[in-house]
Amino acid sequence: MTHDLSGLCIGQDSSVRQAMQQIDLNAKQIVLVCEEERLLGTITDGDIRRAILEGMDLDTVVSSILKLKKTTLHSGPISALLGTDPLELLRLMRKHGVRHIPLLDADGRVRELATMDDLVPEECLPLQAVIMAGGYGRRLRPLTEHLPKPMLLVGDRPLLQRIIERLREAGVSRISLTTHYKGQVIEDHFGDGRGFGVDISYVHEEQPMGTAGALRLLDEPDQPLLVINGDILTTVDFRAMFAFHREHEAYMTVAVKQIEFGVPYGVLETNGSGVTGIIEKPVLRHFVNAGIFLLNPEACKVVPADQPYDMPELINRLLEKNLNVVAFPIREYWLDIGQLDHYQKALDDVGSGEVS
Repeated sequence: MTHDLSGLCIGQDSSVRQAMQQIDLNAKQIVLVCEEERLLGTITDGDIRRAILEGMDLDTVVSSILKLKKTTLHSGPISALLGTDPLELLRLMRKHGVRHIPLLDADGRVRELATMDDLVPEECLPLQAVIMAGGYGRRLRPLTEHLPKPMLLVGDRPLLQRIIERLREAGVSRISLTTHYKGQVIEDHFGDGRGFGVDISYVHEEQPMGTAGALRLLDEPDQPLLVINGDILTTVDFRAMFAFHREHEAYMTVAVKQIEFGVPYGVLETNGSGVTGIIEKPVLRHFVNAGIFLLNPEACKVVPADQPYDMPELINRLLEKNLNVVAFPIREYWLDIGQLDHYQKALDDVGSGEVS
C-alpha cells in the first residue's frame, strides 16, 4: 500500500501536463484528483495517452479528462474503505479492470492507495522482446560500412545495448535479436546475454525479411511479443505500454509519436472554384509509426512464411480480419536514428543529458 500521498494528489485546476509530470515522478502510473482530501477522480497514465490521441491540449485542466471518463467509462472513481481485505481489493480491481484503488476513511478522505503491483508483485513482464537488428543502414554510410546500424555508439555504448538495458530495467529478460547485415558483430558483443542480465537468442535472416517477416522464423511464442526496430533511441515506458495493451484487450498495439508540420503559408479552403476560408500558417499534427509494437502470439501466424513482410502489411491484414489494433502514443523521448542528422541529434541529446 502507498501511505505517502504527497506525490499522488493534485487539484482539479491542475493541467494535464502537470498530471503527466506528477505521474512520472511518483512512478505509480496514477494521480488522484482531490479537493480538501476528498476524492474527485483518478487520472492514469493510460487516461493521459488517450487524451493525447483525442488531441487534447496538455495545458487543459484535468477536470476535462474526468468529464471524458464519466461519459465513456463509469460514473465515478472506484474506491474502497480503508482496511478493506486485500482479496476483496483484488476482486474489485479485476471486476472493474483497474490497477489502482484509493482507500478512504469513514469521512470520505483519501488515506492510502492500493495498487495491483503491491497486491500481486510482478517483477518480470510476461512477454518476450524481439529487436529487429538486421538492417543495412545505407543512409548512415560511411558509418555503417564496418558496423551494423544498431551497433553504432551513442555516447559510451552501442545503441542496441541501450535498447537491451531499457528492456531489462522494465523487467523483460527474454530477448531475440534478428540479424542479417554483419550479424556476427552483434553476436560477438552480446553473446548469450548473461553479461547484460538477460537471455538472448538469435534469428539470422538469410535474406532481408522486412520489418515483420522474421517473426515467422521464431519459435512459436507463448507470450505477447514486444517488437522493436533496432535503430530506436527512446525512454518509452514499456510497462505502461503493456498495461495499455491489456486494458484495451488489444490484438496488436502500435506505438505512435505525434509530429508537427508548420505550413509557412496561408492555406485556402475551397469548394470547387469558390474560396470558403483561409487558415494562416496552420500547424498539421499526425501520429506516425514509432517502430515499437506489442503483438499477441497468434498475430505471428498471420505473417506469411519464407517471404519478406512488413509491419504495415501485418497491421492492414489484422484490420481486415476485424481484430483490435490500438495506438499507444509515446509521450517520452523517442528518436529514429535512420540518417546522419538524426544520429548526430542522438549524440547531442545523450551528451547534454536529455536522454540517459
